[in-house]
Amino acid sequence: MKDMASGEGRRHRHNLVPLAALISREMKSEKMEKPTVRYGHAAQSKKGEDYFLTKTDCQRVPGNSSSTFSVFAIFDGHNGNAAAIFAREHLLNHVLGAMPRGLGREEWLQALPRALVAGFVKTDKEFQSRGETSGTTATFVIVDGWTVTVASVGDSRCILDTQGGTVATLTVDHRLEENVEERERVTASGGEVGRLSIVGGAEIGPLRCWPGGLCLSRSIGDMDVGEYIVPIPYVKQVKLSNAGGRLIIASDGIWDALSSEMAAKNCRGLPAELAARQVVKEALRTRGLKDDTTCIVVDIIPPDNSVQPSSSPKKQNKLKALFFRKRSRSSVNKLSKKLSAVGIVEELFEEGSAMLAERLGNDESTGQSTSGLFVCAVCQVDLVPSEGISVHAGAIFSTSTKPWQGPFLCADCRNKKDAMEGKRPSGVKVA
Repeated sequence: MKDMASGEGRRHRHNLVPLAALISREMKSEKMEKPTVRYGHAAQSKKGEDYFLTKTDCQRVPGNSSSTFSVFAIFDGHNGNAAAIFAREHLLNHVLGAMPRGLGREEWLQALPRALVAGFVKTDKEFQSRGETSGTTATFVIVDGWTVTVASVGDSRCILDTQGGTVATLTVDHRLEENVEERERVTASGGEVGRLSIVGGAEIGPLRCWPGGLCLSRSIGDMDVGEYIVPIPYVKQVKLSNAGGRLIIASDGIWDALSSEMAAKNCRGLPAELAARQVVKEALRTRGLKDDTTCIVVDIIPPDNSVQPSSSPKKQNKLKALFFRKRSRSSVNKLSKKLSAVGIVEELFEEGSAMLAERLGNDESTGQSTSGLFVCAVCQVDLVPSEGISVHAGAIFSTSTKPWQGPFLCADCRNKKDAMEGKRPSGVKVA
């Protein structure tokens, strides 16, 4: 894939691994039988600010078809469509650019959450440097075999509907009205949260962040609102059972009209393309066309294309409490087989902190000796030893976060981090 961000600075040269060795590693680390991925999308435009991305031919190892993965994303723009278009064109490349080279499949999946954070922040930083005031949500989904990884900012939701009929939300809505933790974070970082005041002092509408009046606490862009509206995504990674499942990814034009359960139930039994149309149709029937309304349906289908019967209501209720189970460090393979056999989805990773240091972790935790000691963890430019600033610098000392160890940030990304945490004003000015 072409590097969309080439020419911005010196690039770190990762150690190269022979292609034959990578392919051999792939063959050992994953099952030969992968599920089939089918998708469909539908949309009705009101303001022309919704954009989406579907790409099913990405490869971890170039030229190796067994390393293929798929990407699906929705970008719901506001205050114009510039941020949504920019994110659609650049976010994927920035995420992949933050991935260490030469990883096998399991290592690649484990490194993905950190790369997603770096990719989101880099996309936001680059767009803000253009001086435009547009913003966008981003719900970014990677499907690699049975593993689904979702990163999101804003309120474009992704849900999972399993063969057993259990519906789970794989994102968190970053709406100030509904998310108390995000309200507290924004005000602690220097933002002001309140409703729109009209003549006479009455307050109307949802909670917003001022200046700017944005209803969201996380987004890409929105430089006119304040850096406390952060681009750091909530990330969740799950492994499906061998029964597969259905993902429904949609903008708030859908979710303001339908609950997650209603959307899933409304399109069961339909192929992906018709399912997406049905969800949009039902949302319009319920609420009318009051906003851009976009939906992507992704079916992850077992290789034999067999459909397991739904669990009985009693069994389903018992399984619901076990629907997401954390991966145990011991006997991982045995546990995975047991969970898969009863149709339970295994939770591999979940993190929603808005603190960049927490999300980037430390270099020791990655287990990679070539993770880029003198490379900016966000924008991937090379740093001479005197330039790098640890992401942990200034943090409270602990054995797990040492201010002298990586990952490191360039001066611009360090300023970005401080501005997001309310430690200094944003260095970006609106043109």
